[in-house]
Amino acid sequence: MDSLRNRLLFWLITLIVTVLIALGLLLGQLLKQFYAETMNKRMEKEAKALAILLENEPLEQIRIDLHDMGNELSSRITVLDRNEQVRFDSGRIAAISDEDHERIIRTILRKQQFPRFSVIEKANDVYYYIAPYGRGSERDGYVVLSTPTSSLKKVNQQIWGVLTSSLGMALVVIIALVFKITNQYMRPIEAATKAAFELEKGNYAARVPDGEYKEAGMLVRSINRLARNLQEMSRAREIQTERLHTLIENVGSALLFIDHRGHVHLLNRTFQTYFHLEPSACLYRPYADVLPYRDVVRLIDDIFITETPIRRQMQLTVGLERKHFDVYGAPIIGTNAEWKGIVVVFHDITELKRLEQIRKDFVANVSHELKTPVTSIRGFAETLLDGAMKDEAALEHFLTIILKESERLQTLVEELLDLSKIEQQGFRLNMEDVDVAQVMVEAVAVFRKQAAEKGIDLRAEAPSGLTIRGDRNRLKQILLNLLANALAYTPERGNVAVWAEETDGEVLIHVKDTGIGIEEHEIPRIFERFYRVDKARSRNSGGTGLGLSIVKHLVEAHRGYITVTSEVGRGTEFTIHFPKPER
Repeated sequence: MDSLRNRLLFWLITLIVTVLIALGLLLGQLLKQFYAETMNKRMEKEAKALAILLENEPLEQIRIDLHDMGNELSSRITVLDRNEQVRFDSGRIAAISDEDHERIIRTILRKQQFPRFSVIEKANDVYYYIAPYGRGSERDGYVVLSTPTSSLKKVNQQIWGVLTSSLGMALVVIIALVFKITNQYMRPIEAATKAAFELEKGNYAARVPDGEYKEAGMLVRSINRLARNLQEMSRAREIQTERLHTLIENVGSALLFIDHRGHVHLLNRTFQTYFHLEPSACLYRPYADVLPYRDVVRLIDDIFITETPIRRQMQLTVGLERKHFDVYGAPIIGTNAEWKGIVVVFHDITELKRLEQIRKDFVANVSHELKTPVTSIRGFAETLLDGAMKDEAALEHFLTIILKESERLQTLVEELLDLSKIEQQGFRLNMEDVDVAQVMVEAVAVFRKQAAEKGIDLRAEAPSGLTIRGDRNRLKQILLNLLANALAYTPERGNVAVWAEETDGEVLIHVKDTGIGIEEHEIPRIFERFYRVDKARSRNSGGTGLGLSIVKHLVEAHRGYITVTSEVGRGTEFTIHFPKPER
């Protein structure tokens, strides 16, 4: 903007100076011509007046008067007779000799030869005016009036002095006004231009400072309104972009965007987590070179070909895992049917598939578990109806089996109802301070007879005064289930021990046996419903396969957790971790 201001000032000043110089030259020339003309007319009138005087008065009588008149007029008066001989000369007034004076006069007279004439010429910086005199048509002589040009030069110098000073002052005033007007109009333009440059750079907070800009005020206000609108639009776009970015990055599904050229343009954090791909290795590269799954590439190819949404379920290997995905891809078509690209969404349904499989297994297991006692009860009932009831020994034996199977069926139903109740959202515990030692003693007392029948050494140890915050009956149920399993899987003359201890932040209850043990790969599954380590033994012992599942849910309801260590043939140890109650 400084260069624009300087150029504008330069051309304005140049124009003004040129105009003033031209005006000065024109005025000087006109004034010079005007003064020369005025002087010529004056000399003409003076010469004619002298001619009239000579026509009416003899020369001898007016010599003194002619001298006085020459002095008054600051001119040299020369009178010639008809033969061009000098009869009177008032004397030199310029640096011209008498010989040169006469020679100039005669030279002028030779140029003009007619009866009565007047002539004015300039020679050697002197103006000469020659006028004939005489009565009638006869010419008695000539009157020569000569005046030096010094007076004209002096006037000319004065004229140029006045013009120069006046035009110089005018130039200074005009330049000052030009500077003021230029600043008045250029300042808002410069401020508006700087604001426009800042807006171009993306700084929408730029504004033109307020001021009295008069005619340029409309430009300033328009620039400021434009800046405010751009700032609001930019802020709204940033908010929308941030929201969109937050939504894309935090959506629970993996998202992939491919542009119209087939290059990966965007992938969100979930996609990176699912497939262990880095954006630097994927962005702006063809999708076929980036995606390691042929099924996904084939789906994208089909969308490009058909330009229609496609949805498929796929099983993909991610690392060492096989995961199930519900993949949905759709073309992105803008206004005027412009092809923008493709968006592909990956929904991880691995857990849904697992839950669906658990549900199927649960239905199958429940059906299987119910089928055995129902089949036994039906079979023995049919046998009795066929005539076996008449045999008292057989009748007692069959009825005993029917009773046993019905009890087993009742136990299964009760445990299913209990497990369902525990898993419900509104399940609540009756929390209180529970003496761990007392609960352990009560639980062990239930199995004393069973342990004695198998010759199993059943022991319980707990420090006195050790308490936890929990539901007394549910804590006892936990221990009963663990002890039942321990006794069921421990051979005769084995050992089952229950003890408790206290650490810095937890209360631990251990249930250890010297039973058959659990394979390491089976440990993660032992808390599943109906899962049995030794299916034949657990079914013969009357187990339902739901005990450990109930234990796990009850422990978690107490804000605790359970861990297992086991060695095949040596035994198993369950450790329940309860948080220490706050004092």
